[in-house]
Amino acid sequence: MTNQAELRRLVDKLWSYCDVLRDAGVSSIDYVEQLSFLLFLKMADEQENDNPFKSTPVLPAKHDISWKRFASLDGDALENEYRRILTELGKERTNLGVVFRKAQNRVQEPALLRKLIVDLIGSETWSVGGDVNGDAYEALLQRSATDVKSGAGQYFTPRPLIHAMVEAIRPTPDDTVVDPACGTGGFLLSAIEHIERTAAATGTQLTPQQRWSLSEGRSVRGVELVDATARLATMNMYLHGVGRADSAPVIDVRDALSSTPAKRASVVLANPPFGKRSSITVVGEDGRAEREDIAYTRSDFWVTTTNKQLNFVQHIAALLKPDGRAAVVVPDNVLFEGGAGETIRRRLLRDFDVHTLLRLPTGIFYAGGVKANVLFFDRREAREGHVWTDRLWVYDFRVAQHFTLKQNPLRDEHLAPFLAAYRSGEDRSTRRESERFKAFTYDQLMTRDKANLDITWLKDPSLTDADDGVPPEIIAREIVEDLQAALMEFEAVAAALEARAAELSTDS
Repeated sequence: MTNQAELRRLVDKLWSYCDVLRDAGVSSIDYVEQLSFLLFLKMADEQENDNPFKSTPVLPAKHDISWKRFASLDGDALENEYRRILTELGKERTNLGVVFRKAQNRVQEPALLRKLIVDLIGSETWSVGGDVNGDAYEALLQRSATDVKSGAGQYFTPRPLIHAMVEAIRPTPDDTVVDPACGTGGFLLSAIEHIERTAAATGTQLTPQQRWSLSEGRSVRGVELVDATARLATMNMYLHGVGRADSAPVIDVRDALSSTPAKRASVVLANPPFGKRSSITVVGEDGRAEREDIAYTRSDFWVTTTNKQLNFVQHIAALLKPDGRAAVVVPDNVLFEGGAGETIRRRLLRDFDVHTLLRLPTGIFYAGGVKANVLFFDRREAREGHVWTDRLWVYDFRVAQHFTLKQNPLRDEHLAPFLAAYRSGEDRSTRRESERFKAFTYDQLMTRDKANLDITWLKDPSLTDADDGVPPEIIAREIVEDLQAALMEFEAVAAALEARAAELSTDS
């Protein structure tokens, strides 16, 4: 049986149990979470059986956890033991603790829990680093992202987009790669895969130190605010052979915006959350304070705002080492919003080399109403009076592109023309303009109102030609997403006006 056939068999088997549990009130993302707990326990048992002389057990002996004993229980005894295991392992300060942190049993029917343990998890062999098992888990995460009611899609970036961003940035074994809003860990795993694939293709041997840094998650790190998502990311990494149960966490569970970065990165890949306001107070370089529930002081921020996306752009700029490079997904409002948005764009264009913007079509994200872009920029040493952005190359992949999540999903080949254009000049001096790829000089950008980077020049034929062959369901979905995006932009304007009114009221 080929790996692909085995992968399909395993994914179909795992997903079939999701359908059973959904009838019992367990959402798809909760199901994947419960699988994470049980998989970790089963794999720990397999590892210890494979190496009975291992000096340090995968699961600390103090917790007295035995898969064999656990799997032999049923009824209340099984439910009570499961609850005890979740509580005890959640106390650890390792990858193990991240997986089980604040864990709860969502499978309230003991018979269904036993079915998962014995018939599903217990009937397979799960090996750390196995491509099939890791890919099967990734496929489950992707399927759960389509469950609109669970809201899981907000943590899942389409894999073809991740692949394109990583291929454009080209991380190396000597890079330190960070995702400050890592979701389920897609960027991190894709970066590792790119490094290993490039080494194999070029016949380059990774040094023992480089291999250790990758496998231990030292040169590839993630930050995630939501406990449940951090556990999925940790499990995803673990199944792909990154991180050990007893090693320091690969995923740092905290708010990335809460403090100045202690360590900088040479590569940042990110799709930050698209929420409009943060429940925080940020005090930036301008000395102003936006008042919310929790106070953060970020002297490395250029401007004060409670807009999460704008704060993530500032955070990523601060996170980069000199000569570091970033690729970050940003919604349209980051490109045109006035006030703090304009200040950030002007500083970014001046102090960083903002060289490429990829305009994305709707219909590719699991969260509806998203009009987004990928902004590529490199950090340079600040110089008084020196502007680092020479020209911004804009690739319009939005106009006349129509995607849906199921009938016409985004695939790797759809982004191949962008990658070809992006790489057409390694130093960007030999890039050539085309119908979809245009360059705008720094001076041209500065003459635009509010340094607006929401630049378009193509005309969408679907707006003028009713017989262009676009299926009506795609047109309907685009109309819905356009309306949702407009509401999100109005929400941002309303929030800014409310903050301004509150500030004026306080000043008076």
